[in-house]
Amino acid sequence: MSTDTLSHAIVRIPGKNFARGITSLEMGIPNFDLMIRQHQNYMDTLLKLGLEVIVLDALLDFPDAYFVEDVAIITPEMAVITNPGALSRRGETEFIEPTLAKFRPLRYITPPGTLDGGDVLAVEKHFFIGLSRRTNQEGAGQLGRFLESFDYTWSTVEVISGLHLKSFVSYVGKGILLLHQAYADRSEFLDYKKIILVKNEYAAANSLLVNDTILIPNDHLSVRKKLEALGSTIIELDMSEARKMDGGLTCMSLRF
Repeated sequence: MSTDTLSHAIVRIPGKNFARGITSLEMGIPNFDLMIRQHQNYMDTLLKLGLEVIVLDALLDFPDAYFVEDVAIITPEMAVITNPGALSRRGETEFIEPTLAKFRPLRYITPPGTLDGGDVLAVEKHFFIGLSRRTNQEGAGQLGRFLESFDYTWSTVEVISGLHLKSFVSYVGKGILLLHQAYADRSEFLDYKKIILVKNEYAAANSLLVNDTILIPNDHLSVRKKLEALGSTIIELDMSEARKMDGGLTCMSLRF
C-alpha cells in the first residue's frame, strides 16, 4: 500500500465460481479459463518486477475473495484488517490474517465501521479514503486514527458513483494522479499534477504503480503515451474478465 519500495505481493487464485461475485456492470459473463490465464500473467508480471508473490488458494465460499486488496491496508508499520462493506465478503478477512501476521502487527476495523481497501489510496505519506457504498465515515475514521499514530495524514473523498475510489483515481508516482474526468475538478486533488482521463480511457483510472513501473489495462494507447512522455515505464495487461466483475489492476494483490 505504501509507495516505499515494494518487495512482496499477496494474491489469491480466483475460484471457479468467481462469476457469482458482486458486480454493478453489464459486460457479459466472464470466462473462467481466460480469467485464470490473465491472473497468471498478472502474477508473472509482479514476479518479473522483483516481488515475491505469495499465492493463496481460492475460497469457494467467497467468490470475490481474489480481489484480495479489499481485506487489508498495509503500511511499513502495520496491517489493518478491514470490515468489508458487502456482507457477503466479511468472512474473507479471517483467511488473510495468518499470512499478514507473519509480516506486520495487525489492527482491525470494527463495526459499525466498514472499509474496503479499494477505497484507500496512498499518495506518499497521505491517504485518501473514499466514502462509498462499501466504506463509511466510521470506518474511515478508525483507519485514520491508526494512520495518525504513525504520522501519516489522511482525508476523505466522496465517491460519487461506482464501486470504489480507486475505480476513479490512481497514483502513478512523481506527484501525479490519473483521474477520471468526473474527478478532475475535485478540491481534494487540487495540489497534485494530473492526467485527466476522458471517455474510452476511464478503465485506466485503476492503474498500478509497482516501484518504477506502471501497470495499465491494455488497449489504452493514449494513456500509455501520456505516461511515457513523463519518463514512466509501462506494462499493459489484459484485464477483461476482472473488469466484468468491477475489478482492476489494484484489486488483485496486496503489495508491501
